[in-house]
Amino acid sequence: MAAIDKVRVLVVGDSGVGKTSLTHLIANNEPLTSPGWTVGCAVEVKLHEYKEGTPSQNTFFIELWDVGGSISHKNTRGVFYTPTHGIILVHDLTNKKSHENLQRWLIEILNKDGKDVIKGGDALDIDPEQFLGSTQIPILVIGTKLDMLDENHKNKILNKTTSGSIAEQCGADEICLNSHEARSLAAGTTDSVKLSRFFDKVIERKYYSRDTGRKYAGSYNPSLPGQFSTFSAAPQPSLYTQTSSETIA
Repeated sequence: MAAIDKVRVLVVGDSGVGKTSLTHLIANNEPLTSPGWTVGCAVEVKLHEYKEGTPSQNTFFIELWDVGGSISHKNTRGVFYTPTHGIILVHDLTNKKSHENLQRWLIEILNKDGKDVIKGGDALDIDPEQFLGSTQIPILVIGTKLDMLDENHKNKILNKTTSGSIAEQCGADEICLNSHEARSLAAGTTDSVKLSRFFDKVIERKYYSRDTGRKYAGSYNPSLPGQFSTFSAAPQPSLYTQTSSETIA
């Protein structure tokens, strides 16, 4: 089997927003029946066809790093943030605070990369210039538990009548879905297209030249930080993966 390149996408958000159910749905195209609390980090892997249906089509592994959201692990989870090729910010549509906290998650990740994204002392104001342009980390915002909203609130979200979201600040696409419904990311749907486009951006930033559209030359050197190896077989579970047996209601 030919070697397949891979990229790492962080999946972050408050504890209980549904990150584990979401990553399972993305990777396996089916809902997770009994999600558990993630301790540390759990990794799911998805095969993605870059630029599917075009002459540039190529296969990549997308590693989805589901980082546990417990505040008690804040000081230790930074080990999972390097390297970061893309970020999925997850919030619970029924919990406004979980959306507000996405700024803190973004700051936590980017500060590991040496970026100063906090302006005005302790204020959590994000500089949009940090996220715009091809040189910045691609971001996707996903709201879960759409099925738990009343019809009025659901229509406001789906019709984009709300404003001031972190997706707007970052110039990122946004998806709202029910992670327990397999059709939420069915091929050909608007949300599936958004997700595929996001993965393409992550791959382009890591492997392709903006000027020529060609893949960067050079082989993987394990002695250099920030580089990724290639798979020649199915990926093995991460040593950092640990999920408890306690289920989420």
